[in-house]
Amino acid sequence: MKSRMLMLNAVAIALLGCAHVHAEPRAAADPTAGKKAVVAAPLNVALAGNAFVTTAGAGATETITANGLSNWTNPSTVTSIWFRMAQAGSATIGLDASLSGSKSSTVRVTVDGAPYTLALSKGAKKTYTVGTLDLPAGYIKVDLQGVSKDGGYFGDVAGLTVDTATPVNYANDAANYYWSRRGPSVHLGFAVPANTEYFYSELSVPVGQDAIGSYYMANGFNGGYFGIQVNSPSERRVLFSIWDADNGAKTTLVGKGAGVVDNGFGGEGTGGQSYLLYNWVAGNTYRFVTRVRPDGAGATDFSAWFFAPETGAWRYIATWKRPATTTYHAGVYSFLENFLDTKGYLGRLAEYGNQWARSTSGTWSEITNARFTGDATAANAQRMDYAGGLRGSGFYLRNGGFFSDSVPINQNFTRPALGIAPGVDVNTLPMQ
Repeated sequence: MKSRMLMLNAVAIALLGCAHVHAEPRAAADPTAGKKAVVAAPLNVALAGNAFVTTAGAGATETITANGLSNWTNPSTVTSIWFRMAQAGSATIGLDASLSGSKSSTVRVTVDGAPYTLALSKGAKKTYTVGTLDLPAGYIKVDLQGVSKDGGYFGDVAGLTVDTATPVNYANDAANYYWSRRGPSVHLGFAVPANTEYFYSELSVPVGQDAIGSYYMANGFNGGYFGIQVNSPSERRVLFSIWDADNGAKTTLVGKGAGVVDNGFGGEGTGGQSYLLYNWVAGNTYRFVTRVRPDGAGATDFSAWFFAPETGAWRYIATWKRPATTTYHAGVYSFLENFLDTKGYLGRLAEYGNQWARSTSGTWSEITNARFTGDATAANAQRMDYAGGLRGSGFYLRNGGFFSDSVPINQNFTRPALGIAPGVDVNTLPMQ
């Protein structure tokens, strides 16, 4: 799977974004105006950008499309919708739904753990009121599940209506529903000394935080990135990719390690991709080294190595030559993202630590400061389930899962200095 392209200069642009609340409080009466107050319409939380099929029954056909929940036929399927209350308050909840293929159906709508039964009747879309509820601050989960029907379908659901005086956050940018369903990507930016040839870091994914669709990127830089992925229930990868040059000139493979697959990529930029199928283990700490060095002829060579504690040895991933580029490490960063929009409701967390930079003269410098940032999905408050900062002796990044205790982006963190340079001899790293 292709990771979202996250060069650090793009991250810097994201720093300029300002989060906003998607809905202002309901308009209030002006006691001096002598006129009737204008009452705002209920908010419409479109399923297209805020819902997921979280439990699929056997042979389920339910999907989330641009029109919302469709093909709702299986009573075992659960569809979940999320919105975020800025503070505790009362809200009237409704379902914008239509029914065809059945004369009537009964569905269960569970709001913040409390179940309600709703009867749908055949006809065009209308709003079915669930009830007026007292809701807590933070993300509110609404589950839909079919109970009974006299035909083939439980109904089609376009949106959830929320009528409240409390500010509410949800994904409301229809042009970017794909990204909001993927969830916010978060980053740690590191300032490294000039002429940094090697960058070293360590990464651990806690047990239970290795959701499908996750990319835990350890060593990123202007030009590419290096980290580990969960691609499916049975496949995990160590991924190292380099973009083509800014002028469009193609990146080429110089060499690769045993078992490493190489190919090109596209979709979010183009470049060279290399990956090793490797069943890395949640809870273990993995080590990463990247080398960035100009070749003296107008291009730059980018190399990567991966150390797994299960094998006790460094593995060579690949070296890519990027033309029209003369640089050492610059724009160094790490990130955490979900690359499957259908898995954006799952949470993930990674711990990043022991970052070091090695200069061309061979001097190691410990990097203890990090800038915590987010992508446009976070900066524009389309999703607010993100966090980052200090954790133990290192940093952490967290996203997805619709947790409520977010950490504001665009702030700096400093980890404790460990003072012990990496025990890796870069001169003996394998090249095959």
